[in-house]
Amino acid sequence: MGDAAIFADEIFGFHVQQAAEKPSKAWLALQGETYPLSHDLAALLDMLSVGGADVARFDGLVDYTRYAVRLRYSAADPGAGLVDRAGAIEQVEASLVTVRRRLAGTGTG
Repeated sequence: MGDAAIFADEIFGFHVQQAAEKPSKAWLALQGETYPLSHDLAALLDMLSVGGADVARFDGLVDYTRYAVRLRYSAADPGAGLVDRAGAIEQVEASLVTVRRRLAGTGTG
């Protein structure tokens, strides 16, 4: 999905938002937290931070909240800024690695 000529920013952004949301919620569950029914990545990262997690490296994902369900099928605001596809993919992959390591450490997965 790194090719903007094939995948619109709205579609790419939606998938980044989802790919960031799910591990964040898994991480919260590993911390013993009940995660909210929310697509707000800032709120999820704040909850992780309050629980002691170092999430600063994932701050760039917060901007993808705007691509959650409401923007999936409509055009984004052209003034909203450029989509950093490589950066987003890197941060999502790092998030997945972090959560997988935590899961491995619990003996539950």
